[in-house]
Amino acid sequence: MSYTNSVTVPLAWEESVQATRDALANQGFGILTEINVRSTFEAKLGPDAAEAVGDYIILGACNPSLASRALAAEPEMGALLPCNVVVRRGKEADATTVEAIDPQTMVQLSGAPAVREVADDADARLRAALAEIAGIYG
Repeated sequence: MSYTNSVTVPLAWEESVQATRDALANQGFGILTEINVRSTFEAKLGPDAAEAVGDYIILGACNPSLASRALAAEPEMGALLPCNVVVRRGKEADATTVEAIDPQTMVQLSGAPAVREVADDADARLRAALAEIAGIYG
C-alpha cells in the first residue's frame, strides 16, 4: 500500500509551494509546522547534502475540526498529527511533486469507527487540495 497521494506539476518551486498552501487553506488546513529540508541539510550536513536533496519542504497541515475529532476518538492519534504534505523538486527536475500522507494509514493503526470517519474526511480534503494544484496548471 502506498502511504501518500501525490501530483507532479510543471511549476516553479515558489509557485508550487504557494499553490500548495492555498489549496490546503481552501480545504480548511492551516500550516502548523514547516521544515525546510534543504536548509536543514545544508546547515547540518553541508552543501553537497543540500544539493542532493534539492528543494524540499515539509508542511505540517492541520484541520482543527478533524484533529479535534481524531483526538477525541483516540488521544494517541496525536502522534500522527499534523498531516505532512511534502513539496519537493530535485535539482535537475523540470517539475515539482506535491505529496500528502494518506490518512487511511491512521485507519490501519486504529479500529475505532470515529477514526475511520476522520480519515475519510481528511483523505477527501487532501485529495481535493492535490486536485486543485494539478488543475491549476494541468
